[in-house]
Amino acid sequence: MRVLVVDDEPLSRRGVCLRLARHADIAWVRECGDGESALALLRDTPVDVAFLDVRMPGISGFDLLDRLPPASRPLAVMLTAYDQYALRAFEAAAVDYLLKPIDDGRFEEALARVRMRLGGAPVVDAAQAAPVRCFTARIGHRDVVVRVDDVEWIEASGDYVGLHVGAKTHLVRQTMQQIEQALDGRRFVRIHRSTIVRLDRVAELEALSNRDCMVRLHDGTLVRASRSYVDGLRAALGL
Repeated sequence: MRVLVVDDEPLSRRGVCLRLARHADIAWVRECGDGESALALLRDTPVDVAFLDVRMPGISGFDLLDRLPPASRPLAVMLTAYDQYALRAFEAAAVDYLLKPIDDGRFEEALARVRMRLGGAPVVDAAQAAPVRCFTARIGHRDVVVRVDDVEWIEASGDYVGLHVGAKTHLVRQTMQQIEQALDGRRFVRIHRSTIVRLDRVAELEALSNRDCMVRLHDGTLVRASRSYVDGLRAALGL
């Protein structure tokens, strides 16, 4: 894919470019330090995806998208150190929204979303999808059926995903992304790149100084919600 990175901070641009360099499907990467030069490049050069800083002198990332005809806009991943722009990013139809300093796991998730969009994968509304009813965990020579209704929270565990049911943890050999896509988005929400919780098990949220949040479940379990996911969690809870 052809990628444009637009950010007025050279170190920030370099960080994105270094992450992109790890992927064999990146055909080329161009850099721009301001919105004006990016706008000129985009008018003459086909670009598949643009990583756009939200706040720049002159033309902002959102202004840049607004000035391009819809048919010629690249897919956009918004970059910012401020989390109040999440709704604006959604309204601009951005593929994803990454907070600085960028988390490697979240960056990989954003790139996966870009690949799905470029590959023409259908976008399915979580409320309309048919969620799974159970998972199968392998224990020795036995296959244990774990009902989704019994799962309280889920965490990444190496090459596996741990399904927490009361005091037990069942390991399933799937990725967090696969698990997230299989679940009902009205009942389960991702709160960290390594954690998913069932909404009706959430008892309390405690804001932290770095804009993360501690989530206490009804059984007293404490899990951390990273700042990239806190807004989504609060919205899902109706807060």
